Amino acid sequence: MPTKKSKTPTSVVYLPAPAHHRRANQTTHPMNIGIIGAGHIGSALAVRLTDLGHQVYIANSRGPETLQDVEQKTGAKAVTAEEAAQHGTDLVVVTIPLKNIPDLPKDLLASVPKETPIIDTSNYYPMLRDGQIPELETGSLTESEWVQQHLGRPVVKVFNNIYAHHIVEKGQPAGTPGRISLPVASDDAAAKQKVMQLVDELGFDAVDAGTLHQSWRQQPGTPAYGADLPADKLRENLQSLGTERTEEQHKEFKANHARTEQAMEAQGIKLK
Repeated sequence: MPTKKSKTPTSVVYLPAPAHHRRANQTTHPMNIGIIGAGHIGSALAVRLTDLGHQVYIANSRGPETLQDVEQKTGAKAVTAEEAAQHGTDLVVVTIPLKNIPDLPKDLLASVPKETPIIDTSNYYPMLRDGQIPELETGSLTESEWVQQHLGRPVVKVFNNIYAHHIVEKGQPAGTPGRISLPVASDDAAAKQKVMQLVDELGFDAVDAGTLHQSWRQQPGTPAYGADLPADKLRENLQSLGTERTEEQHKEFKANHARTEQAMEAQGIKLK
């Protein structure tokens, strides 16, 4: 998600996580995790996941030789996208600009075990970055349904509605009053459950946000986007929106997001 001033979640951060995060949420089952995309969200996740004892492999589109700084500051191992997928036997995170999803190798996830969750963090920015994607303009597909079609694997939608630096800075032990919650949506119940456990380990309450078709409720322009809501408020918000997006809701949230993009453009904010 971009800068906090822009009301869109993303900010580049490589700072180590606070020590209490590591102590309170330290994993007892280290995982092999591949992250495809070394931007704001990918780098923030790399910091936290390595802090928690996981082996993280991170890739971008330009090759591992361009990721020496990221490798040093996050603790992740820089690899190619293919290697990130191959090594991510427990979890793969796809966190690249939406417009670049179709450019990924068609067989990128072919060697990834079927039970391995594939996380999608994408957001649609038609004005500032992605251009218009017809299925997303009409609302016939949610962002992650579109991604799922291109990847050919079930995906889990999460980490798209939180500022990147909040992933590093805002995690809290379970039971902390006001703990930030994250919506998690997927058609794969088992993968969703695994990801919800990881969200908790990272220091956030995981809220079941339904199917991928219902993930429009956490996309840009909606009330939950960038709001850092506690679990009870997030559940209340999701319930208030219903499950099937109406034409009126699509128009309203699309207009909200367009205004945000216009404000970002006026501020000179650039998206990668």
